[in-house]
Amino acid sequence: MNENKSNLPKVIVIVVIFTLLGSGAGFGAARLYQPTIASVNGDKITQHEFYESLVKANGNQVLDSMIALKIVKLEAAKQNIVISEEEIKADLQKYYDYYGGEQAFIETLQASGHTIQDVREDTVANLQVKKLLAQNIAITDEEMQEYFAANKESFATPEQVKASHILVDNLDKANEVKTKLDGGADFAQLASEYSTDVTNKNNGGDLGYFQRDQMVPEFEQAAFSLAVGEVSDPIKTDYGYHIIKVTDKKAAQEPNYEASQEQIRQTLLEERIGDEYAGWMDGLFQQYDVQNYLNQKN
Repeated sequence: MNENKSNLPKVIVIVVIFTLLGSGAGFGAARLYQPTIASVNGDKITQHEFYESLVKANGNQVLDSMIALKIVKLEAAKQNIVISEEEIKADLQKYYDYYGGEQAFIETLQASGHTIQDVREDTVANLQVKKLLAQNIAITDEEMQEYFAANKESFATPEQVKASHILVDNLDKANEVKTKLDGGADFAQLASEYSTDVTNKNNGGDLGYFQRDQMVPEFEQAAFSLAVGEVSDPIKTDYGYHIIKVTDKKAAQEPNYEASQEQIRQTLLEERIGDEYAGWMDGLFQQYDVQNYLNQKN
């Protein structure tokens, strides 16, 4: 997701569009009635005043971003850059993994006033930019080896566990869940029914992979001591009582250049794209017929 866009309230984009439309004929008539959106001791703040304030504070930045997005789409079409559904899904999966599943990520978006479609649009634009710029960026083996040597320890892989859990608020309920699991009940189904961890209950309680020192001690000790497929007895932490199921494990690995080459290549490519994006976009602004009416006076 694009960090800048994700932090912008949606209303700002609406403001820009409203202002552009309002700069033409008939705007005077539209001003005859302006809804009041706030008041202080009866002194009103109108919708128009609110919009004007937002445009003054953020309008140019938002409009430049919208223009840049339009240019990227046009340039991608001109160069026949195609983004497949598989590429979009692979990028989205990174967010799902980070937030503990697709549903948890969608709920996080909704809480901030955004939708998965917003993220998809950002993802497509980012992939288009990456493909457009990558065509002219060469990453050499020497650069990759130098990067590996300078960051070798970061390529070591610690022992990791992938686990799911069901969190409840008392021991009786935890024992009830454990009894049902022992009787053959489906873990994911019970997670959706019982778990109070709303970030992953609808995803079977999946926590993804984690390493040591990322979970509270009691939870970590239990998770790392279980075998793959094994389900724990109730584990008490400050959050409540957990039933943990380990679904996979990864052994620790020493740094390995051959195994890390693609990761290194992508890291260096991302850095180069970041360095070259501004100059590249400035050049495209000159190539396209860009008309910005936001600051023009009536």
